[in-house]
Amino acid sequence: QLLESGGGFVQPGGSLRLSCKASRSVSDSDSMAWYRQPPGKERELVASITPADLTNYADSVKGRFAISRDDAENTVFLQMNSLQPEDTAVYYCNQKGIGWSGPYDYWGQGTQVTVSV
Repeated sequence: QLLESGGGFVQPGGSLRLSCKASRSVSDSDSMAWYRQPPGKERELVASITPADLTNYADSVKGRFAISRDDAENTVFLQMNSLQPEDTAVYYCNQKGIGWSGPYDYWGQGTQVTVSV
């Protein structure tokens, strides 16, 4: 349902752009979000966006990351700038909403982001 891409290895201060292609309409979903799970830690919310383009960011990424959405392509992006080693994690795309058969909560398979010298 969700296919992430764009992860990889980058040096501190570098940038990456993650993409999440959804098979279900992103504009009809209650929210699209990016989460991450650093090694040995719990999964945490990084950023989210609503159909009304309301965004929410974790304090640790404010001013560095930007979430956006292309409704025509059913794709959500996460632009990550000024990356630091503490941003190293598996990043997951999430889609939540209510459909004809009831509520849904989809997760992608995750994409690894490694920030290191």
